[in-house]
Amino acid sequence: MGHEVEYSDAMIKMLELIWGEGFMAPGGPELADRLVADLDLAGKRVLDIGSGLGGPSCHLAQKHGAIVTGVDIEPQLVEISNRRAWQKELAGRVDFKLVEPGPLPFADHSFDIVISAGAITQIPDKPAIFAECFRILGNGGNLRNFEWTTPSDTPSEDLLYFFEMEDLSYALELPGAYASYLQDAGFSDISVADDSGWYRRQSREEYELLKGPLYQQMVDLLGQADADHFVEDWRAMAIVFEKGDLTQTICRSTRPD
Repeated sequence: MGHEVEYSDAMIKMLELIWGEGFMAPGGPELADRLVADLDLAGKRVLDIGSGLGGPSCHLAQKHGAIVTGVDIEPQLVEISNRRAWQKELAGRVDFKLVEPGPLPFADHSFDIVISAGAITQIPDKPAIFAECFRILGNGGNLRNFEWTTPSDTPSEDLLYFFEMEDLSYALELPGAYASYLQDAGFSDISVADDSGWYRRQSREEYELLKGPLYQQMVDLLGQADADHFVEDWRAMAIVFEKGDLTQTICRSTRPD
């Protein structure tokens, strides 16, 4: 695999500490529930794009009765996720696969539902991934994706500093761009809704936790340097959310019958 690993062991431990075991996006299982709130997943074939540490996929299988395939491009995340599914006795209901960036290794109409929590944000070629989502969905299938977004084409100094602290690949878009991409891919019943309000408050609460009650736990878990880095990272994130430089968006769309 030629893909550069972005999620270090320290960042994985940090994300699970603040967002819950198995989760790499804010909101943890509650976000997974919001993504599929209007859908019946029982017995449905679900693809989780950018399945990360496997938390959302396992949650959708356990709580909603879905049959889930998760895909990710980072080997260590796929390994952790498959181990988690086995520990939760979800073998046969949840499976995680390592994929290369680009076309997905599935036949046309392989899935009833596709979800993604933050991963498409990091994919530069969004028209290509949405075309792939359309291809692998059955007629009447649903796509639900959560994205980090921005209201401006010109990033602020605070947002650029946050990117520097995160050291991850972001390909931020305006929320309206997602509606255009989904329409161009052939989707219908498109909804692009702001989901920022709750995390605008919670990011500040998380920062206060990290620099206060959780700080020593972080030092013990990660070491002083990494702990201090993540405290500063969260401070920077709270600022860009409070200023509105960074937003969150949930997109809902359907492949027409």
